[in-house]
Amino acid sequence: MKRASRIAPHPFDEAIALEPRAASADTPSVDSPVEFEGRTHPDYANMVGPFGGITAAQALQAVLQHPQRLGDPVSFTVNFAAGLTDGPFRVEARPVRTNRSTQHWMLTLWQTGADGIDAVMLTATAVTAVRRSTWNAVDEPMPAVSSPNEVLSAPVIDRVRWVGRYDMRLVAGALPLHWDDAEADSLTQMWLRDNPPRPLDYTSLTALADAFFPRIWRRRARMTPIGTVSMTVYYHAGPEELAAVGEDHVLGQARSQSFFNGFFDQSAQLWSEHGHLLATSHQIVYYKE
Repeated sequence: MKRASRIAPHPFDEAIALEPRAASADTPSVDSPVEFEGRTHPDYANMVGPFGGITAAQALQAVLQHPQRLGDPVSFTVNFAAGLTDGPFRVEARPVRTNRSTQHWMLTLWQTGADGIDAVMLTATAVTAVRRSTWNAVDEPMPAVSSPNEVLSAPVIDRVRWVGRYDMRLVAGALPLHWDDAEADSLTQMWLRDNPPRPLDYTSLTALADAFFPRIWRRRARMTPIGTVSMTVYYHAGPEELAAVGEDHVLGQARSQSFFNGFFDQSAQLWSEHGHLLATSHQIVYYKE
């Protein structure tokens, strides 16, 4: 009898896998914290530490796995206090207030240093909710761009491993050909999806919201050191809408509005191939002269 072959888990699912800590294994009471253990994943390594989008997704996964969760994500704000080092971490998810249809969350992620002292690496807040059917409208329509099948995939940058975990198809706003301080606009549009393809969900949508190269590189054509300080994602799709996307590409658009005294912002939108606005995102990024 032929043995069925085992399908290896997707690298993204390996990266966001969390296990409840022993002290949190019992079913908690309402509004009680639960701690999870996870670890960084080599496939999502950045130049220094892990890709911020995967760290945000790991933190959101703690909310999604919490046994007392009510509803689905509506908003998620993550503050990167310090860069993670390769290795284990633990994250606590606490529902601080539960109403009839909304729930408010606080999260903290720690790593233990070489000195044995726990250090806060990330804090976050989230809102989940049970949505109901209402009147809907979108004032940010998807731009008219070429379909993903008409755009070539970008070459993989070997020294930044997380980029290889995404199929990126640039439509407009490439990185500068020459790093010569020649200023340009900060707009980038590109089709995105996991590589290999993976059905879209809230965690992968969160990571995609951070998958744009730094706006200051595009705007200024200078290889400037940067680090995201805070990122918020607003979700405009429910589980059914995400399931309809499946393994399709999503169109991502990102631009900055201000570069001022060491910090710049980034505003981003993510649409399905059929034009459904799935998420919007805003972040503030530190840059160094």
